[in-house]
Amino acid sequence: MDPTIVYVLFGAFFLLLVIGAPITVSLGVAALATYLSLGENPMAFVQIAFTSVGSFPLMALPAFILAGALMEAAGISKRLVDIAEAFAGPITGGLAAATVFACMFFGAISGSGPATTAAVGMLMIPAMANRGYDKGYGSAITASSGGLGVVIPPSIPMVIFGISGMGLQPPPEAVAEYGAFQTLSIPKLFIAGIMPGVVIAGCLLLINFLISRHRGYRGLTDHWSFEQIRRTLRRGIWSMLAPIIILGGIYSGLFTPTESAIVAIFYTLLVGVFLHRELEWKPALRTLETTTWITGRVLLILFTATVFGRLLVEQQVPAYIAEVMLGVTDNIYAIWAMIIFFLLFVGMFMETLAAIMILTPVLLPIMYMLGMDPVHVGIVVVCALAIGFQTPPLGENLFVASGIGGSSIEEISLKALPFAGASIVALFIIAYFPQVSLWLPRVLGY
Repeated sequence: MDPTIVYVLFGAFFLLLVIGAPITVSLGVAALATYLSLGENPMAFVQIAFTSVGSFPLMALPAFILAGALMEAAGISKRLVDIAEAFAGPITGGLAAATVFACMFFGAISGSGPATTAAVGMLMIPAMANRGYDKGYGSAITASSGGLGVVIPPSIPMVIFGISGMGLQPPPEAVAEYGAFQTLSIPKLFIAGIMPGVVIAGCLLLINFLISRHRGYRGLTDHWSFEQIRRTLRRGIWSMLAPIIILGGIYSGLFTPTESAIVAIFYTLLVGVFLHRELEWKPALRTLETTTWITGRVLLILFTATVFGRLLVEQQVPAYIAEVMLGVTDNIYAIWAMIIFFLLFVGMFMETLAAIMILTPVLLPIMYMLGMDPVHVGIVVVCALAIGFQTPPLGENLFVASGIGGSSIEEISLKALPFAGASIVALFIIAYFPQVSLWLPRVLGY
């Protein structure tokens, strides 16, 4: 590893960030400066960057974003919330518990944390306030549960991790020591995210139950109404079929994740226009604006982050970092703890997709050197960065929930701390017990 090249790459990157340059500009200028200092043709920079956005799996990104936005406009998210409320019934803190379940349902069709927070929060935060919940608490649990939108498949961050990681082959030294590694694929990541999502949701539900019992937040009803459950299920049958069609098609091999996103769009249009009859022209056009803006931002970051990551690998920075970490300790649990706290710190300050694109070329080769399964690594990375949605100063879900509920960011952040703690406990369980992630893909033959 040439230290000078690393100083140029990281020095330029952090200097530009400090003076307020957008992360895309910081990545691109730092990578270009490094290419010029190496005396290489800058055309190679452009060719690598262009190749990064010409990937077929990347087509799933705008399609899933559009599908999620259309589902909210088509009334699908509202029906999923109604179903979650009916099943919550008399449970202590039932409305807040229904919020967690609703985020799981909507996460299974949106793939985005802020989109899940917005879709569920628009309905649940006012409902919790009307039922006597503290408005800040309602906003906090919605923001915290919104992170499930990127853990429960389909997940946009998992698509990005898969695209970033599939081009990184295990180092020969790692193969020599541990043998052949499992292949990395987006469908396998999707399947692997189901059980970790359930673990995180379970921890959130436990903390909500304890807090709700202390504060006296009662259930929605005195007992479960099977008539109400039956009615909401019948009314929301087409909404519940959405995640079944999307995920079932992927796992059965009927279509790829990219194709499933297109199927989701057409299914949503069919339901919204002909069955629910709630999808109107102007809201549909706004979903196109949202999709264009989010996709353009992500592709620009990916364009420059790919070159940045390629330079890191070529200069053997991951191998150097792995050597330093192993020099501190060879205990895999201690190494996981260091990586988790590092990811949590990064998630507080950096947008999730940008962080994945920058860190994957660094972390994945390190974990290969330690014998870790790439799918397990991807799930831990996504789960750790998802917690950043609910932690300031970036905390996108906090801003969405604050805008809906009207509580200050400071108040929501404080009341979200117990949920962040629960999510971190769940994250350590997922990291320390790889079978939480790997059991289901193995059962399904991946």
